[in-house]
Amino acid sequence: MIKIEAKTLEEAYQDAASLLGCSVTELKVEVVQSPSAGVLGFFKKNAIIIAIKEIKEKDVSPKENISKKAEKKAETKKSNVEKKVEQEEEIVETKPLKKVKKETTKKETHTILNDTIMPASFVNIQDEDDENENESTYLADYDDEEDEVVDENMASIALNVKKEINELFNLTCFNIDEIEVKVFDENTLLIEFKGNDAALLIGKEGYRYKALSYMVFNWVNSKYQVQLRLEIAEFLKNQEESVSRYLETVYENVDRDGRAQTKILDGVLIQIALKELRDRYHDKYVAIRSTRDGMKYIIINDYHSK
Repeated sequence: MIKIEAKTLEEAYQDAASLLGCSVTELKVEVVQSPSAGVLGFFKKNAIIIAIKEIKEKDVSPKENISKKAEKKAETKKSNVEKKVEQEEEIVETKPLKKVKKETTKKETHTILNDTIMPASFVNIQDEDDENENESTYLADYDDEEDEVVDENMASIALNVKKEINELFNLTCFNIDEIEVKVFDENTLLIEFKGNDAALLIGKEGYRYKALSYMVFNWVNSKYQVQLRLEIAEFLKNQEESVSRYLETVYENVDRDGRAQTKILDGVLIQIALKELRDRYHDKYVAIRSTRDGMKYIIINDYHSK
């Protein structure tokens, strides 16, 4: 490999060929700098190249060429034999697994999601509210004396949450009334925001409501192990009315076909719809399902077909 500098690329190519003892066509060249005439004699640049003589296959002696071809052919043959043995071993080892896979694929079903048939593999069929169901059932079995203890405990939690959440929002710039915190049921707190700027906490399409609901829920649930019902300037009330109107078409489908499913529901809407559907259909299987993208919807059908 040599580095050549000349006034033009042609001269650089010729010098390289002369020094390497070959023709220009046999050179393998990398142009480091192209020549430039500059401006008025200033900034003039010479051509700079790096050249090497390219060794072609014909330069190799016939004996060496035949030897290399024989070695390559032998390696290819050996590789094919080893690959065939590995494939046979793999078939033997994976044969029982294929049988299991065949049996499981027979059970694969399809799910209709928003008028689109989707394979069951795209849907998470695990009920996301099983833990809440079990907890509610256990609380329902308490006797009267224990219920009083639970109510007193919830009342104490409500007072603590009211004090802490008002201290927090007194530090903000929002003009809101004192935040009310009440016991909604044996496991749920109702937190209500009112005032001139309360609607600002809802945000466009409820994005602030969702964020605030998520943060407050994680706080009260992790600290006090209770659920949350958040009301801001009657936003939750309006959402409940909207869900109730939408569910009329779902009721018609259930009454006609014995089964149905909702559209994709977001945030608080999924919980509102779940409660209303379970209140209406005590004898049916009503549960939240998730797609692989994390979107949620509700299915309603008979227990034997869930």
